[in-house]
Amino acid sequence: AKIYASADVFVFPSRTDTFGNVIIEALASGTPVAAYPVTGPIDIVGDGFGGAVSNDLREASLAALNVDRAEARERAMRYSWKACAEMFLDTVEEALGTTRKLAA
Repeated sequence: AKIYASADVFVFPSRTDTFGNVIIEALASGTPVAAYPVTGPIDIVGDGFGGAVSNDLREASLAALNVDRAEARERAMRYSWKACAEMFLDTVEEALGTTRKLAA
């Protein structure tokens, strides 16, 4: 975490990884991400929050330098274990046409 946090930008150079946990790790450390606009990175930071995507990684890196570090950490929270479990359960409930019962 210290190494991620000490970086100005985390560059994710893959065009083929479908998700890349290292992106979430960098964001959780408050480090903006620069990546190619491919599945995975574009889903996480493609809207400009937490990082930048471009076919030119230099361009993406320069844009990511302008991303607020607190914003990067906030973006990572969308992918916490709790948030992912909630998304999964919501999807299952939608598919089954049911809702969860809350514990008393």
